[in-house]
Amino acid sequence: MASNRDEFAAQNVFGLGAPNDAYAQYFIGQSYLNPLTPPDEDPLFMVNVTFEPGCRNSWHIHHATRGGGQIIVCTAGSGWCQIEGEEPVSLEPGSVAVFPANVKHWHGAKKAPGSPT
Repeated sequence: MASNRDEFAAQNVFGLGAPNDAYAQYFIGQSYLNPLTPPDEDPLFMVNVTFEPGCRNSWHIHHATRGGGQIIVCTAGSGWCQIEGEEPVSLEPGSVAVFPANVKHWHGAKKAPGSPT
C-alpha cells in the first residue's frame, strides 16, 4: 500500500492539505482540504479536495440563483461522481465533471484495489 500512497502523492500536484474536520459530517471516510485561492475570492473559490480510498461525500446541492454549481477536476487517483437520476461516472486523472447549480449529486474516491466490495 505504501507504494500506492507514494504514487498518489507524486501525482497530487496540489498537495494533501489539512484534514477536512470542519465538513467531516458531510463525508463518509476521510478527506483533506487544500485551498488554492483565498476563501473569500470573488467570483471563484477553488480548493483541492483529496479523498482517501472509498471516501465520498453525501448527496448535496449547490444552490444558486445566478451562476453557481460545481466543477470537479480529477488530478490524481480515481473516483466516481453521480447526478441524481443518472448513472455513476468514473473519474480518472484529467476527467472533468460539471454539476449545474441546484442539481443533487455526490462524488468521491474509488476503493483501493483489493478492498472488499
